[in-house]
Amino acid sequence: MIRTRAACARRCAITAGFVLTLAIPGSSLKAQNVNWPAYGGADGDHYSRLTQINRTNVHRLKQAWVFETGEKGNIETNPIIIGRTFYAYTPHQKIIALDAATGKLKWKFDSGIASTQPARGVAYWSDGRDERGKDERILAGVMNYLYCLDAKTGRPIPTFGENGRIDLRKGLREPWEQQSIALTSPPGIYKDLIIVGGRNPETHPSPAGDIRAFDVHTGALRWVFHTIPRPGEPGSETWPEGAWKTAGAANDWAGMTVDTKRGIVYVPTGSAVMDFYGGDRIGNDLYADCLLALDAETGKLLWYFQGVHHDIWDRDFPAAPALYTVEKNGKSVPALAQISKQTYVYLFNRVTGKPLFPIREHTFPPSTVPGESASPTQPVPDAPAPFGRQQLTADMLTDRTPEAHAWAVNEFSQLRSNGQFYPFAVGQQTVVFPGFDGGGEWNGPAIDPVSDTLFVDSTEMAWLGGLDPVTSTASRGEQIYRQQCAVCHGVNRAGSPPTFPSLVDVERRLGAEEITAVIQYGSGRMPSFTDLDDSDIDALLDYLRTPGAAVKEISTVSSSSPAYTFTGYRKFLDPDGYPAIAPPWGTLNALDLKAGKYLWKIPLGEYPALATRGMKNTGSEMYGGPIVTAGGVLFVGATVYDRKFRAFDTRNGKLLWETVLPFAGTATPSTYMVDGRQYVVIAASGGRDPNGPVGGDYVAFALPR
Repeated sequence: MIRTRAACARRCAITAGFVLTLAIPGSSLKAQNVNWPAYGGADGDHYSRLTQINRTNVHRLKQAWVFETGEKGNIETNPIIIGRTFYAYTPHQKIIALDAATGKLKWKFDSGIASTQPARGVAYWSDGRDERGKDERILAGVMNYLYCLDAKTGRPIPTFGENGRIDLRKGLREPWEQQSIALTSPPGIYKDLIIVGGRNPETHPSPAGDIRAFDVHTGALRWVFHTIPRPGEPGSETWPEGAWKTAGAANDWAGMTVDTKRGIVYVPTGSAVMDFYGGDRIGNDLYADCLLALDAETGKLLWYFQGVHHDIWDRDFPAAPALYTVEKNGKSVPALAQISKQTYVYLFNRVTGKPLFPIREHTFPPSTVPGESASPTQPVPDAPAPFGRQQLTADMLTDRTPEAHAWAVNEFSQLRSNGQFYPFAVGQQTVVFPGFDGGGEWNGPAIDPVSDTLFVDSTEMAWLGGLDPVTSTASRGEQIYRQQCAVCHGVNRAGSPPTFPSLVDVERRLGAEEITAVIQYGSGRMPSFTDLDDSDIDALLDYLRTPGAAVKEISTVSSSSPAYTFTGYRKFLDPDGYPAIAPPWGTLNALDLKAGKYLWKIPLGEYPALATRGMKNTGSEMYGGPIVTAGGVLFVGATVYDRKFRAFDTRNGKLLWETVLPFAGTATPSTYMVDGRQYVVIAASGGRDPNGPVGGDYVAFALPR
């Protein structure tokens, strides 16, 4: 038991960012609270020092409480817990505060904005004063707005920005009303600064992905880092002259990690637009596809690493890095781990930017597409090895049934499959493996600092892609569709459901009014397209009504439009909807960070229909990541189809406990302690399995009392 304030202080010193509070001197352990203070944990490492739930007793976990939001839709939120309060999103981007011990609603903030954009977490700031006079704020994105809420009441703080919010479109590019940005990952917090990136469209026009810091008290802009450099700024020479006026994205959609001790914010950025053809941005395109180390106080660039030069594969850095400390050559090294979609793990000294294992430039083939100029080299780490397979070959095709195998062999014979960084072609589909979603995804890895082990889940899904020339004889509506919509929904409008819905006969299903609302405000993974005016939307709707009909209005392709468009995201699935490759279709991996070697790898997830027929442990598509505890337990949901929440032994990957959630838990869990009781909680919503149930719950587990 902890019986004195001095004892509490000693305990606080070893909790690495987790806060312990005692009600009064002489309190028992039952008064102890341990926070999950930030998205991904205190250092983005997904780690808790809690040990109440451990390898020996995790099998006894029982449901402690459930909060039903009353809404249906995908929840990707990693909740934060401060003291006794739990902060998170609903599927429609309302912000909620719950009693962390009971799940009872304390308050709900509804901005009035209809949104189903991804919302992965909120951020917390306080002035550090005692409970009586403490100023506590929740920073939360809703579409293009950043709200500052009173953490106790959920009400916007009127002295912040414009009546409690900032419109993030302002300051990006004029006219600002036509810019599209959404804060899908929470901001970074450093002292009295809120540091934000944002999600931008992946087609022209898109604003540049500036990294900005705002004053937490007033909302005033404090600094800006231009990810597409202005003339005279370092990196501008890697773009064509004047590109900063029209180039877009190179944005931080995946979130960031702040080293509060050193005052450094680490920001991973995505690709520049358009994702798959760069004829209008010849060069390496700094600072797209970069890991940036910025002075958190000023925004000054300290160091950077570009993972993909002149990206034409949509190989964004998909997750915020995880911070850790490791012994190298007898010295303690402050380090970070950055995962990638192609399943590379990059390890750096986070102060100097020096790689902990060599990263070398490898030669790759040129593009055959007119006007394109692929980078002749790309950086590949010597170690660790990738945590996913890198090239799809004929001997890796599905054997699920003889018919599925024969289909896959025939399809594969018509594809180009040459591994990483193989440029797309016109008129033939190219295999992207791991797929456009990874490999590694937005959830990021977990790190056990005691054993120096990194844990990461990986989807092993092959996707297909190619390029189509843009024609100047297309109608205005078709041109808009090809420039703005085809990248996700395909040139044939078939999409890749459920992630990218089919638009064939879409107006019969939704109606013009509902389609217009989705275009203007976004939905799910689709951003808003505020640059399209009423006449543009009318032309687009006319094209969707009568695709392939005679051209009604002829226009030329604008100078800002690319010469080629992407044929659309397409998963390599067999006729029954299962991956057309051999399992595993998803894995959980444990990596020794010192040696750069994998300790174990297991399949994660399964398809229930296949499992009942004896095809178990195939692995599956995953969204959401793991957390680890000092109790030696790894918790992970993530699996799309089986709806299971699992606990594994961190030493060997042995399954210790599992339960079936009401809906798939495609989010990263959190763990915390209230009144001396440890809880593990995960968002359960489904939404990625077209045949699975969809809801919007938070489900918490604890040991029986």
